[in-house]
Amino acid sequence: MTASRPESRLELRPLAPGDEEELLLIHRTPEVARWWDRPEEGFPWDEPDSTRFTILVDGRVAGLIQYWEEREPRYRHAGIDLFLDPGLHGRGFGTEAVGRVVDHLISERGHHRITIDPALGNTAAIRCYEKVGFRPVGVMRLAERDSGGQGWHDCLLMELVSAGGPRRD
Repeated sequence: MTASRPESRLELRPLAPGDEEELLLIHRTPEVARWWDRPEEGFPWDEPDSTRFTILVDGRVAGLIQYWEEREPRYRHAGIDLFLDPGLHGRGFGTEAVGRVVDHLISERGHHRITIDPALGNTAAIRCYEKVGFRPVGVMRLAERDSGGQGWHDCLLMELVSAGGPRRD
């Protein structure tokens, strides 16, 4: 999962000590904070149940992508979330990062269903996820606190279902 494709400028590698400063700078930009809110205490080590990767573009920290897994066999699936340096938005890096994590979750982790739940107003993110193959499932009403915690907004539940179906492990 850490290797980049030869033609790509993007690399995903496990979150590592030393990534904090650059990730915090990106996380605090208005474009990212709008959807992710302020970083939690201990970020980026604050979600031990998620597997996190640092997104690198041309060898520089460009964002973070994470996944979590529901391992209960009856409900087995995975979820993804990410943020990317606003200076790199609209250039295909988010789509490539999501696609790679989806490929990993299906081919290496054995998942047949992946979910993501962007804010309904985050149209750029929704377009990105649709390019990878995610499809809307429905609107989750007042599902997430607004940045700053003053109100709530709707999220769009999206899923990608692998044509191969679930693995039995």
